[in-house]
Amino acid sequence: MAVGALVAITTLNGGFTALAEDKPAQKKGWETTAAAGVTLTRGNSETFLGTLTLDSKRKWEHDEAAFGVAGGYGESTTAGLNTKNTEFVRGFGQYNRLFNERLYGGLRVDGEYDGIAGVEYRARVSPLAGYYLVKKPKTSLAVEVGPSFVWEHLKDTASRSYVAARAGERFDHKLTETTKIWQRFEFVPDLSRIGEKYLLISEVGIDAAITKQMSLRAVFQDSYDSEPAAGREKNDIRLITGIAYKF
Repeated sequence: MAVGALVAITTLNGGFTALAEDKPAQKKGWETTAAAGVTLTRGNSETFLGTLTLDSKRKWEHDEAAFGVAGGYGESTTAGLNTKNTEFVRGFGQYNRLFNERLYGGLRVDGEYDGIAGVEYRARVSPLAGYYLVKKPKTSLAVEVGPSFVWEHLKDTASRSYVAARAGERFDHKLTETTKIWQRFEFVPDLSRIGEKYLLISEVGIDAAITKQMSLRAVFQDSYDSEPAAGREKNDIRLITGIAYKF
């Protein structure tokens, strides 16, 4: 997915040859965006799906911080039978301290609940070292590595904790003055059972402004757990569309 995103951007922009300069974007204050999406049908079947997200980030001369929370709930009714098909809450926080223009160290905290996937809770604390391969006002590409301490409780199983590794990358690009895209990827393997227990988490999104503060947004998310809760699938895919508002 990461390679595909990079190839697409290279095609659209004729490659990254214009990214030779190394002048980071200067941001002032917090940049906060809230997004909401609702899907509703009535007739032979009745369905409802609602999602909410809130993200905030800020950059200083030598520091970066980002926080976010997302949640969704959905149900469907067919022939009088009501079925819950979406129920999740996710949150994260990350702080980076830059040692120079590209190298940084930081700490990331993730939390998750997913009633449909059988994740009663999963929390991760991940110290990290990162490096910006590309750092421009319109484009950034960073890679991160480090350990990750994981606590999780899957439905019908005992809670457990383990030490994992974490390798991730994040890509942001501003296509035009009103359109931006982003892509994220994380690989989190249990160090005591490498190749058996691991998480793959990815996201690709596009945001197109319709006013100075409002935009249309589409986000594709894919979460893979090699050992999911009993009776659950390993892979969970979501495509979320909605309207975003920038504060």
